[in-house]
Amino acid sequence: MFHHLSFGVGDLALSAAFYDAALGALGFRRVFQDQTAIGYGLIDDKDVFCLKLRPDNSAAPGSGFHIAFSAPSRASVDDFHRAALQVGGQDNGAPGPRPHYGLNYYAAFLIDPDGYRIEAVINTPVLSVV
Repeated sequence: MFHHLSFGVGDLALSAAFYDAALGALGFRRVFQDQTAIGYGLIDDKDVFCLKLRPDNSAAPGSGFHIAFSAPSRASVDDFHRAALQVGGQDNGAPGPRPHYGLNYYAAFLIDPDGYRIEAVINTPVLSVV
């Protein structure tokens, strides 16, 4: 449904450090940048998530809004949470199973430097090795 999503941020360098760590743990990278924006994704010049320097001091949406990023593994959800906390993220739910969201739902929740609520999630069965 979505082609891309953008967040307005007050400090592009601070937000970039946070998202470099958080999204890097999920396998995403910077795919473009200029003086007022940084895009993240998998393919150069094709961002799926973008930070845009905002000229005003408006606040992030309230607690009813959040974005969930797909994670390739449970370990990457753990890495997402740990890496983002090391660069100023605020814990909003440690990595772990969330059975009330689904049998295989494993997620971690953070609040970024601008107050946006983000999540990393994988919702697939754990494969056991016999």
